Order: sequence, then structure tokens, then C-alpha cells
Amino acid sequence: MFYRGAVTGTFLLFPGLVAASLVLDGLVRPRRDGDARWPLRSAAGMVLHMLLVASGFGLFLAICGNPLASAILTLALMALFAVVSNAKHTMLGEPLVFTDLVLVGAVLRHPQFYLSALSTVQKAVLIASGPALLALFAWLFVGDVGFHLAGALLLGGSLVLLRGVLAVPPWRGLAPVPDLDGDVRRHGLLATLLLYWLRWRATSDPAPRAQPEAVVGVAVAEPPLAVIVQCESFADPVELFGDPALELPGLARARADAWQWGNLNVSGFGAYTMRTEYGLIFGRDEEELGFRRYDPFLTATGEAAHALPARLAVRGWRSLFLHPHDLRFYNRHRIMPAAGFAEMVGEEHFAPPSAGEGRYVTDAAMAGTIGDLARNATEPTVLYAVTIENHGPWAPDDGPGPRDLVSSYLRLVRNSDAMLARLLQELAGLGRSSVLVFFGDHRPSIPGVTTPGPVRHTPYVIVRLDASGTVVEGERRRVDLTPAQLHHAVHDLLAKSPAE
Repeated sequence: MFYRGAVTGTFLLFPGLVAASLVLDGLVRPRRDGDARWPLRSAAGMVLHMLLVASGFGLFLAICGNPLASAILTLALMALFAVVSNAKHTMLGEPLVFTDLVLVGAVLRHPQFYLSALSTVQKAVLIASGPALLALFAWLFVGDVGFHLAGALLLGGSLVLLRGVLAVPPWRGLAPVPDLDGDVRRHGLLATLLLYWLRWRATSDPAPRAQPEAVVGVAVAEPPLAVIVQCESFADPVELFGDPALELPGLARARADAWQWGNLNVSGFGAYTMRTEYGLIFGRDEEELGFRRYDPFLTATGEAAHALPARLAVRGWRSLFLHPHDLRFYNRHRIMPAAGFAEMVGEEHFAPPSAGEGRYVTDAAMAGTIGDLARNATEPTVLYAVTIENHGPWAPDDGPGPRDLVSSYLRLVRNSDAMLARLLQELAGLGRSSVLVFFGDHRPSIPGVTTPGPVRHTPYVIVRLDASGTVVEGERRRVDLTPAQLHHAVHDLLAKSPAE
């Protein structure tokens, strides 16, 4: 039986804790500041927020037995969510979403991909907060069993109430469709994290796509080839910076020769390569994905029948996945084989960058490996390549300042453009019919220069070459597509038996 003082001390702190946490939540962008009569989140959202705060407070109290330390830890966790969410909103144009919490392991393995979103002060606070909170936790640990039992009671009661309210109106009907900015504005960050996770869990895998019967074709001397290049942060500098003098010659030539070209209407800005990658490989638009759209790789193995390699395999195509990075990142080492890729070509197959070339495998090395695989292909082959050289942050060339970051980005995007030109030249010399699909995964987020907004498209081109290396002109149409629509366009080009 726990002591009355433990219960009294615990619950006296709780109202202040809730009030402080609501203030922190009110600082999370986007904020509900358009209605002066009610500047806080919705009543339903605040109920969820309070129950989540109570659960966190109860958990910490059950562990350490100190109400004050538990309240500080709970507020520190809320502050961490607020800081990270606002940094993400500034750089990428959206608040924290539940799928971001899955990336904690990836952040520890590859911190350079994520910590660039934070300022120096924010990084320092984040790094210092861990040891400081652990030291505080140890120093304020209380052995009085009454406080521990009070924490366990609060945790259990909060979770029971949380489960109960979520089963009844109005909470049962909150956030029925994805509207991340709107739901954070209406209901708050913690409530939206919980609601989106629950909606995501309730989403079922789609029915498997019906596959046509396998086609057995006649062998040909020079089997056809398809090269699909997903180029990191590749965008048209003319559009980004409004300067016609920044035109990329490789992109201009590819557009002039393209069977089809246009804008690729990607949803992410400055990150979330996997959203574009998923769209191209699996061909399902975000409207179909629902709450899976924020990280479709988490559920991709349940949708393998929709993947381009699986669909083309029955038509005689063999597909390879190329990425000069750790293939465990985003679980690609499991997802891509399930999607039908017969071979994985990881970072060990690429020449590492030399001194002065940057942090990542260069696009020139990427083009070399793609060319080697293309020349050695003995059957109809799809090479799906994901580049990484142009991944931010872009280190200044001549000193601090956003304009130097622009110079660094332009240098790297020109390297990508040179890769595009080189691939076109090499494919033309192979003496076999081929298709080159080249596109950017998202626009770059360059602090102080490019900001997230409604215009987020990147360029794409589809170039077809016949066995003599001559461009197949077709209609040379400009068509703006989503990544999933580009998937279907590529599939339709390649679906005819390559041996026919």
C-alpha cells in the first residue's frame, strides 16, 4: 500500500505539468493562431494530449520515484518533440510525423542525414540534454516505493482512459484522412502523432495485382536495356534560382531528344527520397496509400506484387537495384528483393570518393558502374540506380553564407547533369535498343535560399534509343506526372515481351 503523501505530491504537480506541456505544444508549427477567441488546440486534441502527458509522467515516476524529476523529464521530452518538429517544418515543410520516430535507429547510424536540419545551438542543446537528464534522473532517484506505485497507477489509469476515449465520439472520428498540417494545427502534435499511428496500423495491404501469364520469347542477339536513374536532389537550377544562365546542358539535350518529359510532382521537399522511390517502384499514389504515405517503405513488402521488377519479370526482364550506400538504410536490403530485384549492387561495388570529391560516391563513379553492367548484360535488363553524391548539406566552397551553399549545390548538380549526358552517350554506343529514365527525387533544402512551398516538382525525362543508337523520337510529349504515374508510363514502355 503506497503512502498518502506520495499520491498527494504526485497529483499536486500534475496540473502545472499539463499546463506547461500545453504551452510547449502551442509553440509547435503550424500553430492555431487564426482564432483569437480560442488560441489553443481543439478540446478533443487537448484531452489526448493530457492523457499522453499523464502516461509519460507516470512512466518516469514509476521508474525513478521522484515527482519533480519525472515532471522535468516529461517536459524535456515534449520540448524535444517541439524543437525537432519545428526544425523539420522550417527545413522540409512538414511537422514531425509518427513515422519519423521509426528513424531513431537510422539517425544513430547515419546522423549526417538528419542533424543538418538543426542549428548549431539546437545541436548543442540536443547533445547536452541526454547526459544532463540522465545525471538528473540518477541524482533525484527516490527509493520510496509509494511514489513508484503512484507512477504505475497513473500510467495504467492513463492508458486505460486513453484506450476508452479513442473508442467513442468525437475521438473515434478524428483525423479520418491524412491532413498533417491541418491536424497538428487543430489537435496538436502529440495527439496527431497518436492518431496517425493508429490510422496507419488500421490500414490493410492492397490486394495483389493480377499478373499476366509469363511470356517465353525468342532469344535475341542484343537484348534490350532499361536504365532508371533516381538522382539525389536533382532539380533544374533555372527554376530554383530564376537564372537562365544556369541551364544544364545534359538536361536540355535530354529534353530535346526525349520520348516524353515533364515535371515530376513529388510530395517531399529536401528529404524523403523513399516516397519518390516507392512511387516509381511500386506505382501506388499517395491517395491510395492513405496514412502509409509518410513512409511507404515500412509496409512495402506487403505490396510486392505491385512493384515494377515483379511486374516485368513475367515479361522476361531481369532487374538490378543499384545504390552506393548501406542497403540496410530504409530496409532496402529486404524490400528490394521482395519487390523482384534479382540482384542488389551496394556501396562495395562502387569506387569510393577520393580526397576533395566529397562525402559520398560520385555520380561519375555511378555512371561508370551503370555502363559496365549495361555492357555485360546478356538478357533483357532493368538497372534501377539511386545516386547520392548531391545529398546535402552542401558545404560552402569559399566561406560561410547561403550563396556559397548555392555554389556548392550547383557544382554537384552539374556533376549529376554530366552523368546524364554520359549515360546517353554510352547507351547510344551499345548497339541495342534501350530506354533511359532520369529524374530528381526531391528539391534541395538550402537554408536561406530554397524554402518548402507548394511548388516542389523536379524534372524527369524518358529517352528511347534503337539498336543503332538513334533517338526514337515518338511524340516528344511534355506530360507532368506523379512518381506513381511515371511507374506506369515506364511499365507500359517495357511490358511488351522484350524478345518479341
